[in-house]
Amino acid sequence: MVTSVSPPEEALPQTIDRLWETIPLVWGQMRGNVRAIASERFDISVQQFRVLRHIRRGTRSTSELAATIHTSPPAISQCVDALVEKGLVTRRQSVQDRRCVELELTHAGADVLNAIFEENRRWLAQKLASLSPGEMSSILQGLSVLKSAFFE
Repeated sequence: MVTSVSPPEEALPQTIDRLWETIPLVWGQMRGNVRAIASERFDISVQQFRVLRHIRRGTRSTSELAATIHTSPPAISQCVDALVEKGLVTRRQSVQDRRCVELELTHAGADVLNAIFEENRRWLAQKLASLSPGEMSSILQGLSVLKSAFFE
């Protein structure tokens, strides 16, 4: 990896430009791969995949899902209906409030998510396999610095 030394006043705009040139492209490739796996291997839509992910993360109601995913409640209900039919999600009445219906992943739903993520990890490993240990170290360091800049 070749890096050029720039005067400090040029470093910030160059970094911003490089972020815009790189992160959306890499993220798009990763998302596209996950979408392909979900639809081709498991016959679930992108929306269904997103719903499964959010349920696993702890979102328990259709109204929460709609707000989190920025989709209408009827669209989320239709998506959840399809996931229930496929045996990937269950609905049950809340113990605390019988008016509320809680969503949970079934074992099959968890297995589907695990399989999608595992296959995506293998794909990522193939993409990164040609990098040298030094390049991997540089990426890890850069990602750590980037995360700190945004979240700490």
